[in-house]
Amino acid sequence: MIEIHKNRAIITLSGPERKKLLQSIITANIDHLVNGQGLYSALLTPQGKFLHDFFLYEKNELIYLDCERDRIDDLFRRLVMYRLRSNVEITDCSKNFSVITSSKKINGYDLTFSDPRHSKMGSRAIGETDAKGAKEDTYQARRIALGIPEGSHDFIVDKSTILEGHFEQINGVDFEKGCYVGQEVTARMKYRGKIKKLIFPVTLSGPVPSFDSSITNNLGHKIGNLRSHYKNNALAIFRIEKMEFGQSYDCCDIKVKPYMPDFYIKSADA
Repeated sequence: MIEIHKNRAIITLSGPERKKLLQSIITANIDHLVNGQGLYSALLTPQGKFLHDFFLYEKNELIYLDCERDRIDDLFRRLVMYRLRSNVEITDCSKNFSVITSSKKINGYDLTFSDPRHSKMGSRAIGETDAKGAKEDTYQARRIALGIPEGSHDFIVDKSTILEGHFEQINGVDFEKGCYVGQEVTARMKYRGKIKKLIFPVTLSGPVPSFDSSITNNLGHKIGNLRSHYKNNALAIFRIEKMEFGQSYDCCDIKVKPYMPDFYIKSADA
């Protein structure tokens, strides 16, 4: 079963300096973009705040960038701004391609790769705009259940930091690659232990409150905010010193209970 994502779009980058351009601005190491494998990454402000996240895939010396459709104009503008005089052609291909996902390997498409964030996220593909498939939203169900934040659904543009969303654990940032936009602030947060808030999956006891609704403890003190949801699961950002896994907290008229994603267990045990 495959799903077609109307909320995703494609930008392509071509030209001999396409990788050099991306390497200087994005959080992932473009050297890891090899044949048949995708890359997950982000573009930040110089102050280290979240702007965009996206997937990259390369074939026949053309890089395909899979991003949020509603925000493609802003991302395109920023890529052009950073291009300066680099020999790179940047093209908005939002009318030419569809983004496809599946919990299993996708067959029948030339541009396919495993979701690099988590082994249980399945596969992604880039196909023609007339691609057809199932409409059931199992992609969001498994993403949220696994505790994986994504785009402006979970990060607040120009305010959030990627480390709040476990970007290192989901393979979106490389701390050995060298400079990129926002690198200094991001590295300082990691090495000085300045991460005070983290996004975790939660279960919901009732109807979902609106995005960014406050989460409070039994004393009425705010400890977090709700993010994206799917049915009785959601993501929420917490002040980590004020929350405990397995405890129930108030969010409007319902209870939310955070649980630990498997990649957080692995990072804690490392």
